[in-house]
Amino acid sequence: MKRTIGLVAICVLLLAVSIQARAPQEPPKPGPEVKRLAYFVGDWKEEGKSTAHGMAGPVSSTQKWEWVSGGFFIVGHSNNKSPVGDFTIMSVVGYDPETKMYTYNAFDSWGELVTAKGSVSGDTWTWTTEMMMGGKSMKTRLTEKEVSNTQYTFKYESSADGGNTWTSDLESTFTKVTAAAPAVPAKTN
Repeated sequence: MKRTIGLVAICVLLLAVSIQARAPQEPPKPGPEVKRLAYFVGDWKEEGKSTAHGMAGPVSSTQKWEWVSGGFFIVGHSNNKSPVGDFTIMSVVGYDPETKMYTYNAFDSWGELVTAKGSVSGDTWTWTTEMMMGGKSMKTRLTEKEVSNTQYTFKYESSADGGNTWTSDLESTFTKVTAAAPAVPAKTN
């Protein structure tokens, strides 16, 4: 009996040492896919036009994106103006290494939740969703093209036939808002 207890104790000790040896010694660090999100960090201003049925007209927004502590996600807050009224959005963007896709989750002041999956190829980000609208399945596609470090174009399209044909619903341009340089105090003699 004592021998069995001793054997079990040794096995438990070896298992604990094995688990500890495999345990990470420091917190995980974001990979290059996550670091790619740095492009969006900062303050942006949007100007564009909606062509969606019943919502045609000018659109604009101001957005602020910043890193969440730990550096795995960015969070954005935006104030938006549209032909059907003003609204705010809080969004979280990250990268899922399991699916190798970017994730976008947005919550707006109209009570809507948007969840999208995205990818990036060169300077072009593509986001897709599938949702029900009025009892019908709807696919959406959002394309962001980096024009420069301080500007990107945005195109939102929808498809009611499973992605065979797409309708352009909104096109706009985002420009990074740079902070004014601090005033230089005048020299006094």
